[in-house]
Amino acid sequence: MNAPGKAVSSEKQASVTLPWTEMAEGGLVPRGGTAASVKTGAWRTGKMPVIDLSRCIHCLRCWIWCPDSAVILDGEKVTGFDYDHCKGCGICEQVCPPKVHAIQMVPEGVEG
Repeated sequence: MNAPGKAVSSEKQASVTLPWTEMAEGGLVPRGGTAASVKTGAWRTGKMPVIDLSRCIHCLRCWIWCPDSAVILDGEKVTGFDYDHCKGCGICEQVCPPKVHAIQMVPEGVEG
């Protein structure tokens, strides 16, 4: 992390692959329209969503609420998650209907 007032190298400003701990203070975005190329999945803090497609009713609540557009659709059906962009916030699990409970947040590495 950079000290306040310290200049940020142009390499750090332009990089879209650095983990969040090495990015410029405030997560400086070098230019607009870079959301798809900035792989924020490295920012996850240990948990990731896993979906049981046999339970999913494709209500698309997870897709609507996902702040990172990390829910992958095929037409109007959920097929999984884009882990390159999912930050593991868990909103998808929270909005999945309780009677369905198709999405669970699991520790990284045990997703099966």
